[in-house]
Amino acid sequence: MKSLLLVTSMAIISQFAQADSTNTSISAIDAAANHMDVKTLQSLARQGDEYQQAYAGYRLAISANILGQRALAITALESAKDTLEPLTASSANADNLALLSSIYGILIGLDNSKGAVYGAKAGTTIAQAKALAPTNPRVLLVQAITAFNTPEIYGGSKQGAIDLSSKAIEFYAIPCDNICWGHAEAYTWRGLAKQNLGDVDGAISDWQQALVIESDYNWARFLLQQNSQSAQQ
Repeated sequence: MKSLLLVTSMAIISQFAQADSTNTSISAIDAAANHMDVKTLQSLARQGDEYQQAYAGYRLAISANILGQRALAITALESAKDTLEPLTASSANADNLALLSSIYGILIGLDNSKGAVYGAKAGTTIAQAKALAPTNPRVLLVQAITAFNTPEIYGGSKQGAIDLSSKAIEFYAIPCDNICWGHAEAYTWRGLAKQNLGDVDGAISDWQQALVIESDYNWARFLLQQNSQSAQQ
């Protein structure tokens, strides 16, 4: 009996330690991404488990694209995709699927000709993620981003992006101890959707809240500064 209790206790401790390690790695990736630190992101894309490597590649691609390094962005996304596709085949959980769907979407955004290859895959993977975990905030965030970026003729909707990011924000309020990225990002995308629909005050409020959650989230800070400059002009 004592041996069983000991084994059970060790297993629980191991699970908490693994979750803490994963979240620490995710936080390091987010910190590097917030400063568009390409070199650190390249290093992090070679560390940790498959999900962490893919997530680092995802953030590396976004940073590289912003900095005008399109070739690096595509290479990072292809590498992340190649890491996640077998992982989702062997371990189809919602977080793996949601990240893969987002990667497909960005690949299409960087090269529209990829739409024929990755469009259906993006839709299928996010649908699988939603079926597995409909209240996962990262699943809802990816759906919100997709709704924002998809033309209305193909089912996109800025109001839909607001509704989905609002749901994501609701579930981000639940304490998280493992994969925890996207809370500030959800406010930022909701702000962008509000801005597109003419609700500038609502957008500013969301971007300010993003900085409350993540004080070094430079994308939200940039949007606030950009809006301030536009108002002055």
